Amino acid sequence: MYQSKAAFFRVLASPLRIRILEALRAGPVSVRDLRLKLGIEQATLSQHLAILRARDLVHAERRGAVVVYQIRHAAISTVLDSARGLFDSQLGAVQTALETLRAEA
Repeated sequence: MYQSKAAFFRVLASPLRIRILEALRAGPVSVRDLRLKLGIEQATLSQHLAILRARDLVHAERRGAVVVYQIRHAAISTVLDSARGLFDSQLGAVQTALETLRAEA
């Protein structure tokens, strides 16, 4: 189980893959629109989407000539929200510490 969790978090260790997941949170997005929104090359996007597909985090569906991706599990959004909350909390603690240091100087 720990190996699976570690593999999951390794997939999320890429800032670009997090950007892709964030872009998919609102609903299905075509590969073309993802590429334009993220401002990356097609080959780079394809590589990262393949990794996300392999870990079953996203699902691809062909709609005619267009391939559309979406997040497979709603829990992915929960994980992203939890990470954001944790980072916001840590940032708040750092800001408070800096303010305390400035006040003491």
